[in-house]
Amino acid sequence: MAEETKKERVDRELIELLNELRVALPGVQVLFAFLLTVPFSQRFSQITAVQKDVYFATFVSAAAATIFLIAPSANHRIQFRQDDKEALLLRSNWLAIVGTVFLATAVMGTTFLITDILFGRLATTITTAILAGLLVWFWYGVPIFRRLTGPGQRRTP
Repeated sequence: MAEETKKERVDRELIELLNELRVALPGVQVLFAFLLTVPFSQRFSQITAVQKDVYFATFVSAAAATIFLIAPSANHRIQFRQDDKEALLLRSNWLAIVGTVFLATAVMGTTFLITDILFGRLATTITTAILAGLLVWFWYGVPIFRRLTGPGQRRTP
């Protein structure tokens, strides 16, 4: 099999990135839609000040995640046929990573809110901490670990 050219590699990597974003976007859109409805529910007026602050931070994080995760597609359309694909790819990769950070924040905020309303602070602390740990490890820890150990290393964390 022949080695791919730099142009072929950039094209392939951009397609891979855009396909990965297709996986993340429906989740963030559903979460954002859910968060849009929460203030209009009957029980929203009964939430605590902490819950209201967490709700607002979660809502803003979901909005930011939407912005950052859709940005690569918008950039790609606007820069269509401008012979700047490598710069587009590098910028889009950064935008996608930032988008996942905001998405992670929104997921954890939602977890906090729902658990706190249903079960109280102890269950909230335990559940949110466990899920945050899993999220951080599998979304960021594993790939960073693999990046630091090099592509030739086949250790599974």
